[in-house]
Amino acid sequence: VMLRIFLTASILFVGSLASAADWPQFRGLNGTGTSDEKGLPELVDKPESIKWQVDLPGRGVSSPVIVGGKIFITCSDGKRDDRLHTVAFDGATGKQLWHRTLISTGITAAHPKTAMAAPTPVADAKAVYALFATGDLACYSHDGLLLWYRSLTGDYPSISNVVGMASSPVLVKDKLIVPMDNSGDSFIAALDVKTGTNVWKEPRPRESCWITPTVRELTSEDTEVLCQNIKELAAYDLRTGKKKWSEKLPGQVPMLTVSEGMIMVASGGVKMLKPAAEGKFDEVWKSAKLQTGYSTPLLYDGQVFAANPAGVVYCADAKTGKPVWEERIKGAKQTFSSSPIAGDGKVYVVTETGTLCVFKSGAKEADLLSSVELKQTCLATPALSNGKLYVRAETKLICIGK
Repeated sequence: VMLRIFLTASILFVGSLASAADWPQFRGLNGTGTSDEKGLPELVDKPESIKWQVDLPGRGVSSPVIVGGKIFITCSDGKRDDRLHTVAFDGATGKQLWHRTLISTGITAAHPKTAMAAPTPVADAKAVYALFATGDLACYSHDGLLLWYRSLTGDYPSISNVVGMASSPVLVKDKLIVPMDNSGDSFIAALDVKTGTNVWKEPRPRESCWITPTVRELTSEDTEVLCQNIKELAAYDLRTGKKKWSEKLPGQVPMLTVSEGMIMVASGGVKMLKPAAEGKFDEVWKSAKLQTGYSTPLLYDGQVFAANPAGVVYCADAKTGKPVWEERIKGAKQTFSSSPIAGDGKVYVVTETGTLCVFKSGAKEADLLSSVELKQTCLATPALSNGKLYVRAETKLICIGK
C-alpha cells in the first residue's frame, strides 16, 4: 500500500551525500560507530556539559540521526503503541522544527522492553526515511513534507514478528535497503528513494532477526549488501538483489563492521575476517571473551571494544584479538542494550540505567575520562555530530557538549 507525492521529487533527491559532521544512520557513517570529528566532549559530568534536553512525544529505542545540523528521531505511543511519530530538532538549540504522526497499519505486539519506534531512521541531505516495527515506512523532506509512504504489512500481510522488529534501513546511492527478517513474509528489499517502489525484493529465511545490513563497496560497479541471520551471513548484489554468496556465520542482533579492508562479525563472540576471494574469508582471529549481547562491537584506533550484558566493557587488540583491558561499570544490575561509539580518541558507552562513560581509546589499561548518571533508561545507541554527543533516553533527547 503506497502513497506517493511527486511534487518536488525532481529536486529533493539531488546531491544527497552526507558530510563528515553528519550521523545519517544507525551507528553513523557507513555503520562503523565512529566519527572523524575533533573537539568531542570528554568531561560529561559537569553541569554545563548538558547543553539541552527535550521531551519526546513517546517511547522508543531508535537512535537519533543527524544531517545538516538537523536531528531526526522516531517515537511511538498510544494505548496500542500505534501512534508513530517522526520529529525533527535543531541540533544546536534543541528547538523542535516539525512533528509528524502516522497511525499504525501493522501489528503492535512486542516485548515490553521495546517499542514500535525501534528501527533507526536514515537520512540524506534532502530527506529522512522512517521505518517502524509495524512495517510502516515514511519518507519526509527536511522540512517535514511527506514525499511518499509505504505500508509494508499492507503489501505483504503475512509479515509477523510478535517480539518486535528493530532492523534499521540503510541508504546506498539511489536505493533504500529495507531489512524485513521475520517469522512471516521475510525479505530484504531495495526501494527507489524517489518513489518508494521496489527495485528488487529477495526472500529471506522465515526467522526473526534484528540485524541492520552493512554495505561493502568492492568497486564503483560492485557493491554488496551484507546481512546475517541465525544461520548464515549472506551478500546481495546492490544492483539486482541476487544473492552472491553465503557463509556459515550466524548472528541475530549485532551489526557487521566493514573497515580498513576487514570484516568484524559477532558470531559466537567476535571474529575478525580478511576477505580472500568472493565469499571466502581468512579468519584473522576470534575471541569468545568479547561477548556483546544486543550491543554491536566497535573497531576504533587499533582496538576492539565490546559492551557485554553483564555490564563489562572489554577492550582487545584489533590485530590479534588479545585482551587489553576490561572494566565493569559501577552500579547494581548494569547491562547494555546500546552499542559503543567513538571519535576524537574517546569511546562512549551508556548502560540501560543511564550510566554514561567516556574511555580513552588506544590506552593499555582502562582510562575512564569521565562518567555521569543520566538517571534515564537508555536502550538506544548515541550519536556524534558537530562536536556534540546526543543520547536518546526512553522519552528524552539529551545533548552533551564540551
